[in-house]
This record gives sequence, C-alpha cells and structure tokens, in this order.
Amino acid sequence: MRRVAVTGLGIISPVGNSVKEFWNSLTAGKCGIGFITKFDTTNYKVKIAAEVKSFDPTCCMKKSEVRKTDLFTQYALAAADQAMNDSGLAGKIDPQRFGVYVGSGIGGMHTIEEETEKLMTRGPSRVSPYFVPKMIINMAAGSIAIRCDAEGPCLPVVTACATSSQTVGEAFRAIQHGYADAILAGGAEAPILPIGVAGFTSCRALSTTNDPLNSSIPFDRRRDGFVMGEGAGILVLEEYEHAVSRGAKIYAEVTGYGNTCDAYHPTAPDPEAKGGAEAIRLAAQEAGINGQDVLYINAHGTGTPLNDSTETLAIKKALPALAKSAYISSTKSMTGHMLGAAGAAEAIASVLALFTGTVPPTIGYKEPDPACDLNYVPNRSVQADPTSALSISLGFGGHNACIAFRKGMEAQPA
Repeated sequence: MRRVAVTGLGIISPVGNSVKEFWNSLTAGKCGIGFITKFDTTNYKVKIAAEVKSFDPTCCMKKSEVRKTDLFTQYALAAADQAMNDSGLAGKIDPQRFGVYVGSGIGGMHTIEEETEKLMTRGPSRVSPYFVPKMIINMAAGSIAIRCDAEGPCLPVVTACATSSQTVGEAFRAIQHGYADAILAGGAEAPILPIGVAGFTSCRALSTTNDPLNSSIPFDRRRDGFVMGEGAGILVLEEYEHAVSRGAKIYAEVTGYGNTCDAYHPTAPDPEAKGGAEAIRLAAQEAGINGQDVLYINAHGTGTPLNDSTETLAIKKALPALAKSAYISSTKSMTGHMLGAAGAAEAIASVLALFTGTVPPTIGYKEPDPACDLNYVPNRSVQADPTSALSISLGFGGHNACIAFRKGMEAQPA
C-alpha cells in the first residue's frame, strides 16, 4: 500500500474565505452564524444560517463565466485554486495521474430554483441553455478537472452530509492502490435559498432558536437542530514519495478510512450506533490508532438531539480505550452545517489541528447532557499536540464515513 500525504488546502466558509482566516476563526471560537441576508425570511420559521461572506466569484473566473456556473461550483473552483496554489503541484504531475473527487449533497439548487421560476412565470423558452450544466452535481468536479488539467480518475460523490468525507476517503483509496498520484478531493454546497431553508425546516432538521450564538450548540442539552451552512473545502492528496521528491509541504498523512451504512432510516440514525461505530473502528484500525496516541476527533456534531447522543455512543463503542481521553469538538458550532462540504471543511480542521498542535473548540456549550459525556473541548481551543485525528461524517440515508490522519513527519507549527 502506498502512503498518502495532504499537501494542499483550500476553503470557502462562513468563517473565512482562506485557510488562514478559517483556522484563525476556529481557534478563536468565532461564530459564522447570523441572520439570513440572501432572501426575505419574514414568513420563515428559521431566520438564521451560516452564510459565506464577501465572496466574489471573479476571484477564480472571468465575469463572462460566472453566469454559466452555479454558486456551488464557484465555491468549489475558488477552494480548488487555493489548494493548488498551496500545494505547488501545478506542472509537476502527469495529467493522466491526476484526479478530482469533488461532490455535493444537493448541487445547483440556486439554478433549479431560478429556472423553475422562469418556466412557471415566463414559459419554457425562457429556461437558460446553461440550466443543465449549471445544476448537475458532477459539474464542480468537471469544472475543476478542466481548470487543473486533471485527466485521471474523476468521481463526484453524493451521500448527503457524508459526501466530502467519502470523496477524501475514496481519493485516499485510489492513490493508495496506485490509480493516481494526486487527487483534489472535497465538496461544495450552496443551499441557503428559500426552497432549501423551507425544505430543511419542514423536515424538522433545523434549529428554530434563531439566536446566532445559541442555535448551533452541539452536545449541549439545549440543542434543537442544526444551522444550515455553505461553502467548499478542497484538499490535495498526494502519493507520499511523489510529494517528498518534489519537496512539497506535508500537512499530515491520511492513514485510514471507514465507510458504512446504517440501513435503518432515511433521516434518523440507528439508535444503537452500529454503522457509525463500525466506520470509526475501521478507520482507526487501519490507521493503527492506539493508546499511545493523543487523539483529536472532529465530530459530526450537528446539534440535533439524536445525532449527538448517537455519535457519542458510536465513539465509545468504536474506541472504548480512547473515548474518554480523546479531544472531541464540533466545528459546526462555528461554521454551521455545510452539508456536502462539511466533511472536507472538517478534514481541513483535523489536518490543521495536527499541523499546529491546537484543537479547536465546541462553542456555545453551556449545559452538559448526560447522554453526551465526553470531552467536547468546550468554548476555548486547547494546545494538545495531537498525534492522530479522526474526522466523522454521518449523512441522511444512513451514510457513515470516518477519515483518519496522522501528524506528518515534516509538519511544523504554523
């Protein structure tokens, strides 16, 4: 099996549109949640979200190209540009050995909403010729491949909230088994629009507290749902010797991956946490995580009553010797839930925790829940110098994914 390094990072998020801003915000406990500005919420039960701020798509494309791409693809392209620039990989890899694994849980919902309105009010002739290529979920991956001259394997994953943890995991597998030498892996999402917020509200998934600092409160007894977020996260995964031979900066190593399904319910987790526990166990076992490790776990931690207690149970079942000593946090307390982009954003946070030695907090944590009885790093980041990390994602449909990382030999504190 070939080793796999992380050599580049890129992020567009509610707490920053660069890796530096994103990480500084997380470690400072900065909340990216606020009242929705993208549309009028007068008649909406939910009025808050974690919006991306001050995003200009011309950072990564010409003005003439903006109208031909959905917002989720624009986010993905911007994050991919950052990751490529960070990695220094451009021009140093065979295009046929370079892949793109970038997915989305929902895809071009903005385009679907806009073009449906045109169809209903102005007739079929007014539907844009760019409708289909803008809205299809694979277009983020395809656009990145075109931009980066990546002619190798290209795989958009669609597994709801587990999407971009699975793109990273599957990219790890592809490099590990020799199908590529480097892959841009991650996800993108842009769901903060009228139909998106209305739909998630109707299925009773969102917090209705409407208090930006007390709505996304994972593991807290007062939690009542998640807060919708948006953005994109992209990682450059690269075969270890290929990275070393070109003198690349190595943030961390990818060392394990678990992928399971609850096969239980469309939206609710299995109360016995069998699938989630098995995904965590598989990733930790492959990574060789043991009692000698200082372990950081970036939890799925959505802030829904069922998710957080079930995920706590999954961690305890999968890691009986490490659960109590592990540092666990949910960065969704700051970013909201970025849906298909969440796993990649949280993988980036996990990698940076290893690279810098700092564990980001779970903010807004005030009232402990007896069903959530682990160390959730409440409210303030800690300098813990973790040696290994696990990033967990649990999606609608029962999809469970866990990625394991180990501190890189070349990593130095930022």
